[in-house]
Amino acid sequence: MTSRFAQLAFTEDVQRHQREHGSDRAYRRMLEASAGADVLGEAERAFIEQRESFYLASVGQTGWPYIQHRGGPPGFLQAVDERTIGFADFRGNRQYITVGNLDHDDRVALFLMDYAYQARLKILGRARVVEGDSPLAVAGYRATTERTVLIEIEAYDWNCHQHIPQLFPRETVENALTSMQERIDRLERELRDRPPYGMDLDTTHHRPAERFDGEGNLMDEATPLQVLKEKAR
Repeated sequence: MTSRFAQLAFTEDVQRHQREHGSDRAYRRMLEASAGADVLGEAERAFIEQRESFYLASVGQTGWPYIQHRGGPPGFLQAVDERTIGFADFRGNRQYITVGNLDHDDRVALFLMDYAYQARLKILGRARVVEGDSPLAVAGYRATTERTVLIEIEAYDWNCHQHIPQLFPRETVENALTSMQERIDRLERELRDRPPYGMDLDTTHHRPAERFDGEGNLMDEATPLQVLKEKAR
């Protein structure tokens, strides 16, 4: 966790609960450090631009928080520079709750999830809206772009992987299953092409394997019934 994130998130009430539960010492140094707005590093920028979706929280005039899901192809959420991220806002159900909330309060919180690797990145920032065609629109993606949303980052925090369910994209699972099925098919073909069990590996004559009696003596190619009759004598 960065110092800036702690300074924004750890209010007096939050710190009181930390003291009551004994976790305040672990975070005290972060609160005391001087810190300006966070700057995105290479790891953060790469993680952001690999996302296919994220959750965006805003607060309305009633004081109630609102969380919205935003999705698109990988790369639709872009790191514009080390302090700014943005995305082309596609037309949805046309309720415009988030856009209206931003007119009242530009502060937002984002949750970016990677379920396969059980990782999450939290971002606090200030958002502004630019109506009209977006320079951040993804070419070839079938959606109507209504505006651009730019978010100036105040702070971010990487969370631990605890309690994040490990989920995989459908395409990844389908590719894995296809590869597995191809291997099964190949092994089954190899089994069908092998000589029957008990047959000599001479593929020219396919004669039966040699048989031995109970005392280890070589027998001729007798049928099982003949062997039983011989033993009954």
